[in-house]
Amino acid sequence: MSDHSERLWQIFTDSFLPLLHAGVAFTVPLTLISFVLGLLLALVTALVRLSDIPVLSWIARFYVWIIRGTPLIVQLFIIFYGLPSLGILINAFPAAVIGFTLSVGAYGSEIIRAAIISIPRGQWEAAYSLGQTRLQALRRIILPQAARVSVPPLSNSFISLVKDTSLAATVTVIELFAKGQQIVAATYEPMLIYCEVALIYLILCTVLAVLQRRLERYYERFDVR
Repeated sequence: MSDHSERLWQIFTDSFLPLLHAGVAFTVPLTLISFVLGLLLALVTALVRLSDIPVLSWIARFYVWIIRGTPLIVQLFIIFYGLPSLGILINAFPAAVIGFTLSVGAYGSEIIRAAIISIPRGQWEAAYSLGQTRLQALRRIILPQAARVSVPPLSNSFISLVKDTSLAATVTVIELFAKGQQIVAATYEPMLIYCEVALIYLILCTVLAVLQRRLERYYERFDVR
């Protein structure tokens, strides 16, 4: 092995644990927190859009329109760099959580709304015939079925979010990609380090894809079609 190859291998091994630590300590928590909060926001937004209250429905549609129609990186910049000009200071990690949560909420709401709409009207009527209220029918009959329908697209959104969290580096969150940038600045080996970063992202997403498939199999057991 040449001296250059030995140097590259040493850099690779020395940087792997710091990169993995950044992924576990920042990328994973950022993804989980943002996705859970985003799902809650998505559910509320979807239900509001399907409600009979015009004002609330319009507000929900406007929110989805804004978030889906503007780049995520611009939204992060507005939250972290723009709001301070209005006297609103938010630390880097919470700012990233807010940005990703709003994004997941908007896109996820469309998935959940479509899943709810896909449930046959007869399911609602059957629930009403049993004396259930609209809220009871939604909670006991419609949402469980909609959850099964929305699992695959929401799981894909979760995996995409893992990769999207690399944008948090632009608002100074030292997650996986930002840590890779720091190591590149110290080693001057961008090809090696960025490939290593990509490898760690690939490992994380592969694990999630396996879990996604198991979750889909679980819900397939309740498919009565």
